[in-house]
Amino acid sequence: MSVYSKILKTIAEKGAAYFVLIDPDKVNENNIAEFLQVSEKAGVDGFFVGGSLIVNGDFEKSIKLIKEYSALPVIIFPGSVNQLSPDADAVLYLSLISGRNAEHLIGKQVLAAPVIKKFNLEAISTGYMLIESGKQTTAEYISGTKPIPRNKPEIATATALAAQFLGMKLVYLEGGSGAENHVPLEMIKSVSEEIEIPLIVGGGIRTPGVARKMVNNGANIIVTGNFFEDRNNWNLMKDFASAIHTKLPVDV
Repeated sequence: MSVYSKILKTIAEKGAAYFVLIDPDKVNENNIAEFLQVSEKAGVDGFFVGGSLIVNGDFEKSIKLIKEYSALPVIIFPGSVNQLSPDADAVLYLSLISGRNAEHLIGKQVLAAPVIKKFNLEAISTGYMLIESGKQTTAEYISGTKPIPRNKPEIATATALAAQFLGMKLVYLEGGSGAENHVPLEMIKSVSEEIEIPLIVGGGIRTPGVARKMVNNGANIIVTGNFFEDRNNWNLMKDFASAIHTKLPVDV
């Protein structure tokens, strides 16, 4: 079964899927095994791995470590064409459709395509949309694009529909790493009511209650990242999973 098919199956069975984003710059070899174990026991459905800018981390080594200690799907969430590995299970084949920088709409994708083919990676075509979050994010700065204004759900909805009509398999609404504000619920609802492909939402999600509201408003996949870089928050991971998996009993 393809990774994409597994994602669809998880959404159907659990109500929504829960992925944790791991930044290679933040991987600590001394506690990564424990972190992955906590994640699996909490009910996490898989991991996204990547970052807008990797300074000190070792991307390839991070993928290998995660695969060594976890059987959950490992999907690359690439910040550049250098973030590819044959050891991952799949890659989000991102096109930054919220911006108008051709390099991030098609340019980088052309460079990455032969490598993805060589690595035999499953490519999951994804319409990636940066949403205004209260401050300039690394993704916004590096990509040289403006995010969609948070008070313009109609723009996000039209853009998401364009992604679907272009044949993309996922739409990703992203507040950005360390976002001050999460993607507005009104925008999630507006987009989800119009598209027929799974909707991912990430950035600025700091409580299980907010995650549940996002699912209730139509999000199919929730992604948390920075929040669990703080070890003191690990005990809340199960609460997030329970809030997101709306079709499962709370105590699962």
